[in-house]
Amino acid sequence: MASMDTLWPAYQEKMEKEGCNAAAIAAFKYNYGVLVSGADVMIPETRLDPVESLPDYDKLGVTSDPTLLKETVVLKLNGGLGTGMGLDKAKSLLEVSTGNSFLDLIAKQVASMKEEFKTDLNFMLMNSFATSEDTLKALAKYPYLGTGSDLEFVQNKAPKVTASDMTPASWAKEPGHEWCPPGHGDLYPAMLGSGTLDKLLGKGFKYMFVSNSDNLGATLDLKILTYFATNKAPFMMEVAVRTDADKKGGHLAKDKATGGLLLRESAQCPEADEKEFQNISKYKFFNTNNLWVDLVALKGLFEANNGSLPLPVMKNAKTVDPRDKNSTKVLQLETAMGAAIECFPGASALVIPRSRFAPVKTTN
Repeated sequence: MASMDTLWPAYQEKMEKEGCNAAAIAAFKYNYGVLVSGADVMIPETRLDPVESLPDYDKLGVTSDPTLLKETVVLKLNGGLGTGMGLDKAKSLLEVSTGNSFLDLIAKQVASMKEEFKTDLNFMLMNSFATSEDTLKALAKYPYLGTGSDLEFVQNKAPKVTASDMTPASWAKEPGHEWCPPGHGDLYPAMLGSGTLDKLLGKGFKYMFVSNSDNLGATLDLKILTYFATNKAPFMMEVAVRTDADKKGGHLAKDKATGGLLLRESAQCPEADEKEFQNISKYKFFNTNNLWVDLVALKGLFEANNGSLPLPVMKNAKTVDPRDKNSTKVLQLETAMGAAIECFPGASALVIPRSRFAPVKTTN
């Protein structure tokens, strides 16, 4: 196998030519370096201990502090197309209840919080190239949410890797197929590279609450924000108790070596450990993708790691044209934003009621 030194320049050139920013290039370079090194990206059972107990939302003894809202930004991940639901537009444009899409309901949730706490709540979206235009058009009727770069930044794209020789995939028929979304772990480099992180810090923001746009249960909860701020953890994940219905999804665990929390997705579980992975009495908690991030700590983490975050890399085997199963076999390198829990020393998790986790994945 050719080395990183000989393979990397072609990617650097391709990404620069496409207009990718330095943070996007650094993030992909880190992921690609992991791939080429041949490092095992699996997380076997031998590396893990279960998480026995965690603080519980219903038992938190905190007095909510509305002044924290001035330092908090609410961010919705809105890069997904509803392809699984027969859409070729942003999934959040689907009508959920009479005349209201996900985006309408999110806008109204933000408005009601501004009203309730008499404060200007800062709201943002991470869109993808595919969702940006439609989303901004749909939200134009809510000018109080903000506009332009105050309202959105756009996630990066990553080159697909030819599986046979690790070179950048090329597909002359439709060059757009040479690129893929790098997973929602791209949230962090996209914030850095777009200038959003520095802009928020410059305006005095300290806390960020992130959730998926299809999870309408994930409203900004002042009790959780106050708990996060008082606790001073750099990163906190909202988790829910796994049931049989959740056993195939990722779970929270402890890293035996460091004692820190980590997330194991099904793509990172060796086949031999599948049964333990699905053991819900051993691994009791799953990630809801409702995350709380200390923005100052995030900036510090980038500075400590030369501008990239060492997120665990997931390999996804695909074909370069997803509709043509005979097209070139490629690897898509992806990261998950919840996996950052293992990058922040002192990161924590909180068990939340199931009502805060209400994602919509099908049209029924």
